[in-house]
Amino acid sequence: MSPATAKIDKPAMKNVIMYRKVGRAMNIILTGYRCTGKTSVGRRLAARLGRPFYNTDDFIVKRAGKTIEEIVAAGGWPAFREAERAVIKDFSGMYGSIISPGGGAFLDERNVADMKKNGLFVWLVADAATIARRLEKDRAGGASRPSLTGKPVEQEVREVLAEREPLYRRIADLTVDTSARTVEEVATTIIRALEKETLPRWAASLAAGPSA
Repeated sequence: MSPATAKIDKPAMKNVIMYRKVGRAMNIILTGYRCTGKTSVGRRLAARLGRPFYNTDDFIVKRAGKTIEEIVAAGGWPAFREAERAVIKDFSGMYGSIISPGGGAFLDERNVADMKKNGLFVWLVADAATIARRLEKDRAGGASRPSLTGKPVEQEVREVLAEREPLYRRIADLTVDTSARTVEEVATTIIRALEKETLPRWAASLAAGPSA
């Protein structure tokens, strides 16, 4: 599939316009479920835009001195969320970065509020079958992600997506489907969506402001 313009909902357009006005000062926050491409796309965006990239999970692990699996095994998901909250609070004070929080980070509304102060949210989506396939591929390659529910992979993906999608949709400024796109295509789609020439007519008028 060739790159296409990202979906920009009208209510969220003011954030895209703000991004264009302040440029490098705003963070780009990648949201979405596991294995939708947040880390790989984040790294590619950082390289193309000349910005630093941060994966919050990496900092959680570094601070705790434990893997995510070990944190969850010792204190359950609440212990991980508490550690995640502390890291995101620190990251909310950054500027001009590409940030990839974990898929469940924004279940905590405090994290949404902190990151929205200076961040444009890009929601990366993929269908459940694609996500399950990517998860299985990661596991076969040695990458381990603790189960969220203890259920079979595809069942868990479908159920958790159904719960989280309303949240992801509500906080998103841009939405990009990664199911059939390469990392490069997704990065290009996002960059094009942030360029003025992709503004629809109603958004161009909003960006121009009221006439004299």
